[in-house]
Amino acid sequence: MNGIIFDGVFFAMVGAAIAGLACCGSAMGIGIAGQAASGVVSEDPKKFGQALLLQALPGTQGIYGLLIAFVIMNKIGLLGGSGALDLTMVQGLYIMASAVPVGLVGIVSGSAQGKAAAAAIMLISKRPEEVAKGMVYTAMVETYAVLALLISFLMLNSIQL
Repeated sequence: MNGIIFDGVFFAMVGAAIAGLACCGSAMGIGIAGQAASGVVSEDPKKFGQALLLQALPGTQGIYGLLIAFVIMNKIGLLGGSGALDLTMVQGLYIMASAVPVGLVGIVSGSAQGKAAAAAIMLISKRPEEVAKGMVYTAMVETYAVLALLISFLMLNSIQL
């Protein structure tokens, strides 16, 4: 196969990449919220701080994906300079599967949280004193990203190498 080795390390690295897909959800969510924020701030520049706070909330999914990707790379020995462990294909597939919750939920919830944040930004355009309510609505979506992070972390830590 032209020198490509589909071994355990390969599949573990695919898992790290899958975890990194959560960054796509965050990018979409922050973009959606940023569009709403730009419109609100163009009308009232004093609302920049509140809008920025709400826009930043969908960024956490990317952080969760990055965390799991780092944990995977550390677990297989790629962080630290000693080289990768010799993983079986099954171990690599287990590691890859452990990244699916945070990656998949990160894509979906990041985008959904961006929509909730955009609605909260529209809320502060009319009623800036209600920013806390907007944050609560936006944070409700976060619950599922945190659960996916926990599932991925527990799955990853249950894999014996």
